[in-house]
Amino acid sequence: MALTSTDIARIASLAKLKLAPDESERMLNQINGFFDLVERMRAVDTAGVEPLAHPVAAIEDITLRLRDDVVTEPDNRAANQKSAPAVEAGLFLVPKVIE
Repeated sequence: MALTSTDIARIASLAKLKLAPDESERMLNQINGFFDLVERMRAVDTAGVEPLAHPVAAIEDITLRLRDDVVTEPDNRAANQKSAPAVEAGLFLVPKVIE
């Protein structure tokens, strides 16, 4: 999928950008270069390749270092809701705005 200079002009117009002719040509080359790279990547046969959780996993066995799932902040719900005009069962009550 290659773009033309007309496509670049339309994209610039939609983005409300004013591009000089040399900038427009540079953008055209950069975007078409990106599309060429995507097409080359699509052409690679990846059948049978397992996805990696981390790129280093292809080289060595790694384990994720996860912290313990513990509560670290105090429950301030009552203090935070003290200034609310209406609260019920721990929830803020707001006026109905949609019929």
